Amino acid sequence: MGRSRRTIPEELLLLALDPATGTTAQPQSLDLGLAGAQLVELALAGRIAPDGDRIAVVLPRPTGDPTLDSALELLRRRGSPVRAVHWIGGPRLGLRQTYLTHLERCGMVHAVENQMCGVLPTTRYQATDNAVSRQIRARLDTAIRTGTPPDARTAALAALAHAVGLGKHLYPGNEGRSSRSRLRDLIRHDPMGGLVAHAVMDVQNGVAGQAAAARRPQQSGARKPGRAPAPAPAMAGVGQSSQSIGDPSRRRGVTRAAVRPSLSH
Repeated sequence: MGRSRRTIPEELLLLALDPATGTTAQPQSLDLGLAGAQLVELALAGRIAPDGDRIAVVLPRPTGDPTLDSALELLRRRGSPVRAVHWIGGPRLGLRQTYLTHLERCGMVHAVENQMCGVLPTTRYQATDNAVSRQIRARLDTAIRTGTPPDARTAALAALAHAVGLGKHLYPGNEGRSSRSRLRDLIRHDPMGGLVAHAVMDVQNGVAGQAAAARRPQQSGARKPGRAPAPAPAMAGVGQSSQSIGDPSRRRGVTRAAVRPSLSH
């Protein structure tokens, strides 16, 4: 897969980035969106394809993008098509930071050291050149304004932007209501983007956890009477309170457990 253009995960992250503050809109759902955006990018590269509500590997050959290839290999190891909602709802620790590090290496963002409450060191990322983000935004604006069916990449990006809640960030207030509605409507122009976007929204609504509970075998006597069921494990990117795009691993004294794969053009 050529690296001459930005991938959909990169574009989604740049759309969410506030050029002035270095924070992201919808940071919790954005992590789910990045996992979904990887699926769309792999589909556009011909490596995977939708199979009903599942994702099937059709060509396991590496793309040349280390992060995408890691996701492709995990899908291949499943051995059978996996439901999109289960894939997106799985742990994706460090995925956002992986893409931030890549964008920083490419010179598209730069790290700004700061302090939270004047004490705790944090790192935020600001766009080096806002022209790139404006170009991405212009593609969405054109599709919304003209009503002309967009290309598959733009349609998928629009679907994911809607799914993670970026509509109110891109088109705020009452005056942006019609644009948000048309952004949502673009979801129908790309089958894979639509499948993934609906899966992202389902995960946010807890559908993945409900489906997993339904599949769990019932074992008589496995639970003592009166004992409440153990809560389902939290999904990566859901329920996090940080509003900064900065990664906690950049803070002094904090150790990240995840291994970040490197990306290169």
